[in-house]
Amino acid sequence: MTALLEVDNLRVAYGKIEAVKGISFTVEAGEVVTLIGTNGAGKTTTLRTLSGLLTPTTGTIRFNGHPITGTPAHHIVALGLAHSPEGRHIFPRLTITENLQLGAFLRKDTTGITHDIHRAYELFPILGERAKQPAGTLSGGEQQMLAMGRALMSRPKLLMLDEPSMGLSPIMMRKIMDTIAELKASGTTILLVEQNAQAALSLADRGHVMEIGKIVLSGTGTDLLHDESVRKAYLGED
Repeated sequence: MTALLEVDNLRVAYGKIEAVKGISFTVEAGEVVTLIGTNGAGKTTTLRTLSGLLTPTTGTIRFNGHPITGTPAHHIVALGLAHSPEGRHIFPRLTITENLQLGAFLRKDTTGITHDIHRAYELFPILGERAKQPAGTLSGGEQQMLAMGRALMSRPKLLMLDEPSMGLSPIMMRKIMDTIAELKASGTTILLVEQNAQAALSLADRGHVMEIGKIVLSGTGTDLLHDESVRKAYLGED
């Protein structure tokens, strides 16, 4: 069976600096796959390339059986691949509801959009309570909830999350991770980039460790959690 996402020998450069150096991996429908690694490992560059924001120098990307390498970002969203970016990038002067509506900008089904907005409010009740407030009045964690809700508004076949817990309090991080677990339980396919390796690997079916643009170790989430080198490098254990 063909994987939902297939990445083969992907290379991405910023000028003469190669940030991603020939990585290959797959994401099967219904699973959570995580990319972990330190800052500068190439994780965010990988997601930005998959979503069409960057163009690879070489390599191929196939989504749902079709090549999408070099496809414009808005076409990739239409195919069913959504990206909740690092730093959230919400629209601070627009209301929470308006931000969510923008996530459905390619859709024409008004009734379905309304249903999905209510679904976002079920996932993140605080957003529903503050639906008419400008998004810029939300806390960092609440903005992360909004960014995730906005990405879900396109009804993606695959949801990419880039550092969803970055800068959040432990309590808010736990809420975000619980929501990801809930999305996983509902069958949402997720590609997760996360510096909190413990949380990411605990959720993931499979994981890949990236270092300086390369995948240096792969395995199930459980196997990587118990790998001695991963525990020393990313879990803070001696």
